[in-house]
Amino acid sequence: MKRLVFAFLSLMIAGPVVAQSCTRDEDACEVPLGSYHLVLPEAADNPPAVIFLHGAGGTGRGILGMRGTVEALRARGYAVIAPNGLPWGNGRGGGIWNFLPTLGRENPRDEAAFLAEVVADAAESHGVDADRVILAGFSAGGFMVNYLACDTPGAFAAYMPVSGGFWRPHPEECAGPVRLLHTHGWRDSTVPLEGRPLRGGQWLQGDIFEGLGIWRTANACDRPNPTGYSETGDFQRRHWECAEGAALELALFPGGHGVPAGWADMAIDWFEALPPQS
Repeated sequence: MKRLVFAFLSLMIAGPVVAQSCTRDEDACEVPLGSYHLVLPEAADNPPAVIFLHGAGGTGRGILGMRGTVEALRARGYAVIAPNGLPWGNGRGGGIWNFLPTLGRENPRDEAAFLAEVVADAAESHGVDADRVILAGFSAGGFMVNYLACDTPGAFAAYMPVSGGFWRPHPEECAGPVRLLHTHGWRDSTVPLEGRPLRGGQWLQGDIFEGLGIWRTANACDRPNPTGYSETGDFQRRHWECAEGAALELALFPGGHGVPAGWADMAIDWFEALPPQS
């Protein structure tokens, strides 16, 4: 499937890359639908990248402040791109992602189109390899990752939600195949594995395991039970054998609601072990 960024990349003018600096301590890079921050790995030429979506009320600048995760990704040769969600309508600071119509944004944004702009701009201005961009996100950002993977499974090289799945009602089906690694804390009480009601039941977080069932269907996996199990440090992992071009894995860790230490290396090892996409 052609990726969404192709339409934007086709408009780029050939020539040397001119870097527009928009690190954590500088102004964000602007695209028509929003803005983002970015940090490159050392001495990288055409590096792959991880787009990491912040949680509710967060910012791209805040993501680049996750120094352990960011530096681990940079050490593996990856740029880290941290987009900004749109401001909350309730006056709270930071941003939110438009992953559910029931969230009630007055001016909803097409997040797929926004992220396509971000990838195209990062490729043109910073030399990022647009064909090797992973979409990751935490909490509300993880919800956004799941919904984008559901709707546009070929838009990114892989999807890595952390502590975020679907909301109820779950999607009836997702497009596929998709390459997805879901990471979640065993003790997460903010986004429990079973889901929970919010605002007296106005919103209902979904069940992570029910979401995995949707992914197994989309990926035409062989069976509902895992094909295999493994451990990486504190991560308890299970994976499923699925259709060609698909990958599905769950990694549980003993902590709560957060991006755990060691996630970056575990996730990049998973991604780099995948067969090349056709």
